[in-house]
Amino acid sequence: MIIPSPSPGALRRPCPLTASRRSFLVGAGLGAAAAALAACSGSSGERSSTTLTIAYQKTSTFFQLDDLLHKAKEEFEAANSEVTIKLSPIEAEQDQYFTKLALMNGSSDTAPDIIYEDTFQIRSDAAAGYLMPIDEYLEGWEDWSQFVDSAKEAGVGDDGKTYGVSMGTDTRGIYVNKTILAQAGLPADWQPTTWEEILAAARAVKEKVPDVIPLNIYAGKAGGEQTTMQGFEMLLYGTDDVLYDDSTQKWFTGSTGMLDSLTFMKTVYDEGLGPDLDLALDATIGSRVSSSLLPEGKLAIAVDGSWLPGFWISGDNEWPQWQETIGLAKMPTQNGQGAGFTSMSGGWTLAIGSQCANPEAAFQFISIALNQENSLKYATENAAIAVRTDVAESEEYLGYNPSFEFFSGLVEYTHFRPATPDYSQISANIQTACESVITGQATPQEACDTYDAGLVKIVGDDKVQEA
Repeated sequence: MIIPSPSPGALRRPCPLTASRRSFLVGAGLGAAAAALAACSGSSGERSSTTLTIAYQKTSTFFQLDDLLHKAKEEFEAANSEVTIKLSPIEAEQDQYFTKLALMNGSSDTAPDIIYEDTFQIRSDAAAGYLMPIDEYLEGWEDWSQFVDSAKEAGVGDDGKTYGVSMGTDTRGIYVNKTILAQAGLPADWQPTTWEEILAAARAVKEKVPDVIPLNIYAGKAGGEQTTMQGFEMLLYGTDDVLYDDSTQKWFTGSTGMLDSLTFMKTVYDEGLGPDLDLALDATIGSRVSSSLLPEGKLAIAVDGSWLPGFWISGDNEWPQWQETIGLAKMPTQNGQGAGFTSMSGGWTLAIGSQCANPEAAFQFISIALNQENSLKYATENAAIAVRTDVAESEEYLGYNPSFEFFSGLVEYTHFRPATPDYSQISANIQTACESVITGQATPQEACDTYDAGLVKIVGDDKVQEA
């Protein structure tokens, strides 16, 4: 069914675009409006205002976003015949996606008009001038009141302006193959309460079921942010330390929690409890975990994100038996301290590029892509934790995926990455430390020392403090 553009009450600007509005938006002479846009966005005025290019990630296992954007394109173009949406998928794993997107943003000739933007990149990309603030459009969008406050904050830059609309959030936990655990003498409802219990379970699997990988926790540089967030930070934020002090706005050095987290990774790989290094260091390991290793019974325990069941419910990697095979467990803190469990949350947004010559139409596309119906489609099919209340409370959402209740329940234990412009550099520093440990190039202490030195180079002496 084709969904019309929002009503005039939903967006302050009439939608679909009126004839007079079209002449303002897509006419040959934009006049003073074009000059104003060029001043605020860096546009030279030569970019097309009748074609909007959308850059987004697409992989063999991540197709739900592609489906959503094709649907939104059809609906937008049905309401706005003079504006064309050009979908420009970047077929790459996450870290390579960031790299290719940065290259596109580096030139006004290739910079996209609408961007699939990770929340942790919002501040740095806004500060770099790649994104356009959208507050004036949000003020006139009735649907904005449906978004929870934490989702709204996810799109805010250092200057307090909003640069992205959240598509959903996520949490992270532990996936277990119940059949393999049973063969190793572990209960189907296994729930570790310490790190040592995770290692003990992995050791039992190695001994009793030697032809499978006992445990996967991401630790290679090629994995990019999945190594930082699904791997290292799932450990660190279960210790008594964190990366960053919000009150002092300084980064921690000399962290015992970092040392313990890297030591855990070293133990996993030294004892042969993790995947072989050729797989652990492969950029595609994330998609292989969801598409083959877990479904084919080659992996017993995996620390990973809430989105995996979305791949198994429908699509090329459909796995009807996943509910009978897979169990879910919370990630324990190091010694069961604090709340007893931990998780990490992130999420993605749709943002408007600073070079966009037709931001009003670009925002209209975003408002269609993330309306109630399309947000429901994306949240269910992508196994995302809904950030619109009218989606999160709907029976269709709650009944679609039996894992939603479990992963939504992890929100009370969750943590968020430091939302600073230099986080992406520090994340890369973390990935280097992790890989150096699992490959034996450095001891955990040496990797911590190297991380601390790199951190000081990134942020300066005045922005660090002892943990």
